[in-house]
Formats: sequence, C-alpha cells, structure tokens
Amino acid sequence: MYKILIRPILFLFDPETAHHFSFWAIRLLTRLGINRIFRGLFAQNDPKLEREVFGLKFKNPVGLAAGFDKDAKLFNEFSDFGFGFVEIGTVTPKPQPGNPKKRLFRLVQDKAIINRMGFNNKGVYEAVEQLMKKHRVIVGGNIGKNKVTPNEEAIKDYLICFDALFAHVDYFVVNVSSPNTPGLRELQDKQPLTHLLKKLKKENAKQAKLHKGKEKPILLKIAPDLTDAQLLDIIEIVDDTKIDGVIATNTTIERKGLKSHLILTEEQGGLSGKPLRERSTEVIRFLAEKSNKAFPIIGVGGIHSAEDALEKLDAGADLVQLYTGFIYEGPGLIKKINKAVLARTT
Repeated sequence: MYKILIRPILFLFDPETAHHFSFWAIRLLTRLGINRIFRGLFAQNDPKLEREVFGLKFKNPVGLAAGFDKDAKLFNEFSDFGFGFVEIGTVTPKPQPGNPKKRLFRLVQDKAIINRMGFNNKGVYEAVEQLMKKHRVIVGGNIGKNKVTPNEEAIKDYLICFDALFAHVDYFVVNVSSPNTPGLRELQDKQPLTHLLKKLKKENAKQAKLHKGKEKPILLKIAPDLTDAQLLDIIEIVDDTKIDGVIATNTTIERKGLKSHLILTEEQGGLSGKPLRERSTEVIRFLAEKSNKAFPIIGVGGIHSAEDALEKLDAGADLVQLYTGFIYEGPGLIKKINKAVLARTT
C-alpha cells in the first residue's frame, strides 16, 4: 500500500514538506490508536531476532538512522513500525536552523537523496524534554557541534550534548562525518578525533559515577569517503580510545554513476540511498577484516531490500540502520529484513 498509494502522494511535494506532513500524520494516527494496527502489520516479535551488542539487548537488528527524527519527537512511534532501535539527532548544544532551503532533494531514478540540512535541530535541551517520555525502544543519541563553534572548541559542544543526554539515551554516536557543516570532517583526522573521543570516554566515567549507573556505549559515525589508510587510522583510534563501536557509513560527497538529471546530481550535500550501498558495504568489510572483528559495527547506507541488509550483516555488521530505504520502500522493508534474518536462524 505504501509504494502504490502513500509514496506517490508524498512524492508530489517538496521532500522537507513531505517529511513534516509524515510526522503530523503519524502523530494523528497514534492518537487515534491506529499505531496498534501498525504493530500488528510490521512488528516481528521473535526471541531469535534479539541481538546483544555493546552491552545492550536489541529486540531486532534493524534501526532507524539519525537524521530522520532529529528532535526526538516520534521515537516511540517509530518502534510501532518494527524498528528495534531509533537514533535521534544529530543534536547540537544550541538550536540552529540549518542551511538555507531548498536543502533536500530526491533523485528518484537513483533511489537516492541529497541533503545539505546542516544539523537543523531545536537544540539538545529540547530533545531532552521529548526524551522524558517512557521509552518503548532503545534510543541512541547522535551528537554534533554548532556551525558557529570553531573546531578548536568543538569538544565543548560534544561534552554539553553528552552530559545533557546521558540519563536519557541508551548509547551515543559521535558525528564528525557530516559533509554539511563546514570543517566538521576535519575532526575525523587522527589527532583531533583521538583527543575528542578520549575526552568523551573520561566524561562517560564521570557521568556514570554521578548517576550511580553504568557508562553508556560510545560509537563513532564515519564517512564513506575515507581512504584505506584513514580507515586503518579509525581502527587504531577505536583500539586506543576504547570506544564501543563504529557506524559505517554517513552520506557521501561522491557522485559517480548517477542516472538522475545533472541539475539534481550537482546539488551540494551528502548523497544517501542505493548508490551508497556498495561503498558502505566495502567499508564495513574492510573494518571487520582488518580489525579481526575487534569492535561492533552498525551498517547503514543503501539498504533498500532484505538482500541489501543481509549483505551488510555478512560483511561484518552486527546491526543495520535505514533512512533513505525507509522513505522509498516504506515500513514493509523493516518486516522483510527481520523475516529474512529469521529465515536464516531456522
């Protein structure tokens, strides 16, 4: 029904308008109690789907990637579609509008999206307000820096977000790989990244003691555009800083082999969707093999079918996330992936 009826209507509108309308519609349907129908249609509740990764128990291996629910407005509602975990953000200390519109583009022929949103969000404290609600699903907090914050002071922004979210999320993701905040990817370089992650690890221990609980898993989200040498650096950094895992990958600035109109493909921003599938899988496989599977990996990028998800799991991912595939294929994709994973266990 989604691909035949709902998607054609949504695709008549500007992507950002369609996104806001979808949030409004999901809220309305939840108030009417129709979310219970969603659970019946899409949720796969089987113990064989459960995964224990970096000390957390996931009810299934399929998550919603960061960027979809930036301000933690509908994390519980998305669990009704069958997601085993939801990652909110990227959030920054202060609210920021992001880049000027128009900043989100569908490349329908390529089953892809280009975005240059620029960490538009209402700030970490607004997210905290939303996260006060009881969680029905594991929630990750994806944290970044404000655009106006120079890289030399970026650590302060990450620490502010970390401290504010500590009691309200189950794991953290450090985002230094978005191509839409000027200079942000420079923080992926070995020295500044090691320094940032060590600071966050130290803060993790401090917050755990303060809240009389356990430390929260910290993951690093990396770009697909890193060279093999840079990926080897990432493996060394994970070992050196003792963070808990990697998310591979964020969007790409690469534009090879696209079928859509040149006017669209030349838009600035990060490309996500089907064209990213092969590269993100290559990065997952490289990290898993070269590290001898020393740390967990969440695979994201170009998953539009159950086969795409299984490919990433086979390459070395422990969990997978959807974003663009969810937009193009709808919630039925989550069920298909979980059913394919189940089929392998029986």
